[in-house]
Amino acid sequence: MTGRRRSLAAAIAAGPVLMDGGLGTELESSGCDVTGILWSGQLLLDAPEVVEAAHRRFFAAGAQVAISGSYQLSFEGLAAVGVDRAAAETMLRRSVAVASAAREAAVDPDQTWVAASVGPYGATLADGSEFRGTYGKTVTELQQWHRPRLTVLAEAGADVLAIETIPCLAEVEALLRDIDGSGVPSWLSLTCASATTTRAGEPVAEAFAMAADVAEVIAVGVNCLPPGDARDLVATAARSSGKPVVVYPNSGEEWDAVHKSWYGDGSLLAGEIAGWLADGARLVGGCCRVRPAEIEKLAAELSAAESGAA
Repeated sequence: MTGRRRSLAAAIAAGPVLMDGGLGTELESSGCDVTGILWSGQLLLDAPEVVEAAHRRFFAAGAQVAISGSYQLSFEGLAAVGVDRAAAETMLRRSVAVASAAREAAVDPDQTWVAASVGPYGATLADGSEFRGTYGKTVTELQQWHRPRLTVLAEAGADVLAIETIPCLAEVEALLRDIDGSGVPSWLSLTCASATTTRAGEPVAEAFAMAADVAEVIAVGVNCLPPGDARDLVATAARSSGKPVVVYPNSGEEWDAVHKSWYGDGSLLAGEIAGWLADGARLVGGCCRVRPAEIEKLAAELSAAESGAA
């Protein structure tokens, strides 16, 4: 970890921090092709400067945390497209390096942070498995799969690991086993089927409670789900874990996996921050379909909510 600024844990203890939005959405909206098996991770191989520019736009909009483009990157997924292990490690480290370069160009780099994205096992299958969570893998198998990537990302220079879009209890347990005792600051964020259940249909409160005694976990919460489900989940996360809460839903649109397109109301994220903060959120932002313009609006909402609480 960098050690050049106060830790993200210290920052959220002092007050709420604004995260970025959907990196893949921003790259796609900029004309990039993110339809391959590596999604936006392909650009770290082909055009890392484009990824850095996207991070810069989020920082310019008011984001204080950039999440790296490593979500879709895994040793197995990269091997499938001909990237050997050494080159895969380079790509994982590059995901953090380009986000860090964008952070250094921010208006106040000492008040910004980089989170290294640790996506779920299902992401590497590129078939929506992370939104079902029914992998057929044991906790030990998932732990063995995650560990090599966790090791590389933990050493890559990010301020925190963003363990995100986790759909089931087995994967939560696997990741927490490796994080516990490592000394690596992390947040744990689930994607949920409802305000009470994981994507695999399990009690989500149980997942949050599993992180309660893991000192390395600085926040628990949810991402990549409808904004309407978020507030109840924020309250559940705070109550079950006793930790600060991280929350970054989608815009409100929903993904049609059959037609591979988004549909619905993309304005549902607006007006949510005050409620999240009241229920324990300290890291707030957006996920899919949330671009810099939306982050700018969230920044204004966050400022208004803080002013109202003063």
